[in-house]
Parts: sequence; structure tokens; C-alpha cells
Amino acid sequence: MSVTDYSVLTKKKPTKSLVKILKRSAGRDDSGQISVRHQGGGSKRKYRLMSSLSQRLAETAKVISLEYDPNRTAFICLVKYADNKLAYILAWEGVKVGDEIKADEKTDIKPGNRMRLKNIPTGIGIYDVEIQPGQGGKLVKSAGGQGFILAKDAAKVHLKMPSGEERKINNNCFASIGQVSNITYSALRFGKAGRKRWMGIRPSVRGKAMDPSSHPHGGGEGVNPIGLKYPKTPWGKIAIGGKTRKKNKYSDKFILRRRK
Repeated sequence: MSVTDYSVLTKKKPTKSLVKILKRSAGRDDSGQISVRHQGGGSKRKYRLMSSLSQRLAETAKVISLEYDPNRTAFICLVKYADNKLAYILAWEGVKVGDEIKADEKTDIKPGNRMRLKNIPTGIGIYDVEIQPGQGGKLVKSAGGQGFILAKDAAKVHLKMPSGEERKINNNCFASIGQVSNITYSALRFGKAGRKRWMGIRPSVRGKAMDPSSHPHGGGEGVNPIGLKYPKTPWGKIAIGGKTRKKNKYSDKFILRRRK
């Protein structure tokens, strides 16, 4: 049964030893000023402490439940090792309760298994990819995400990201086989404003509806165009199409093709 079938998700509370209290700042920095707009309120959450199979190499883990995680778009699954230790990991598409998976230097090409990039054949879908060996998965973790190995050289593999970006990754990094669960998330419709408020997202106001001192798009009589060559942010920066990546970033040399 696929994880996209909500009936397989457990309704029970998360395992106590694997959660912690999540304090939220409502978009304010350490001085109390709002640094990220449109945040605040929402339902209380507890943070699930996520693990990685590669922390326990050559050990088999068994999936004992599939759960919803309010802190991410993908689902998670609870796994148990032979010594009865429990851990949360990212759920993959098609996961079922009772599946057995493991991480090793090289293992079977099976969804959920984890191994080093140098041992994964080209063209195989992967997710939860490390950037530095031993660091834990950092890339391709959102709902429905899947990357592909395009080529390999002596020390790097060429990874195609879900965004279309192609970059070099150390071939000793670990990655999991398969695709991240909840592939229908992109088609989700929230239905009403209140559901966004439950998520801690406050309303945003159009710049055109403001006065000129509050937004570059503001002012004018009635319904007018913005009167500018291109849309701007409230602080006068380019709103659409402007580059936000830091110039001369250390990882630029690893990017073979930019995202679309």
C-alpha cells in the first residue's frame, strides 16, 4: 500500500523518547523585531528527532508504523532495530509496515535501502542525499523529491536535483534509494484561510493596497498599475527574477548547471 493512502498513517501520539518541545519565534529575531513577515500563531507542534540509517551500518531495521509529521511535507516512518532501538526516518513512496531496510557501503538496490553514492548505478532514483560524508542527509528531502545520478568520475558523482540543477557530490556520501513519500502534496488545496492560520502563516497584503510610504507599489487613485518597470519588494529590491545567491560562494565550483 502506498503512503499516499492516508488510511495507513497512524493516529497515535509520537513516541515520547523521539520528540522534543519546539519553541517558535513567530518570525522575530533575538532583539524582538520581526525579521520574517507573515508568521505567528498556529497549532502547537512537537519536533520529531530524525535519524539516518547510515548511523548504524550493516544493521537491518523494520518499519513498524507510518506517521504524519507537522514539521515537513513528507511522511515519516518509525523503524525498529534488532536491539529494539527506535528511530524516525523519512518515508519513501511505496513503503509498507513490515518492510525491512538497511544501510551499508553497498547493499541491494531496493527502495528505502541506503548506501554510498559511488556504489549506486547511474539512472537510479535517490533521495535524502548527504553533501559531506557523515553529515546526514541534506538534499532531496521534500515531498515527492527524487534525484538521479547522471555520471561518475574519480571522486565525484554528477547529481541531478528535482529543481533541474546538476552538481557534483562527493562519491563517499550516502543516499537512499527511491522517492520521498507524499508525491501528491503539490496538488494539495488548503481550502480556506483558517487552515493556513493553523500552520502559523499570517495573512499577506498586496503592495498595491498600501500607501506609498509602506510599499513601492502603493498609492494612486482607484485601481492602478504599479507604475514601475518591474515589481519590487517593500524594501525596493527586485521582487521577480533577481538573483539572491551569494556571489563567489564556495560551492559554485560544484554546480554544473543551474536550476531552471
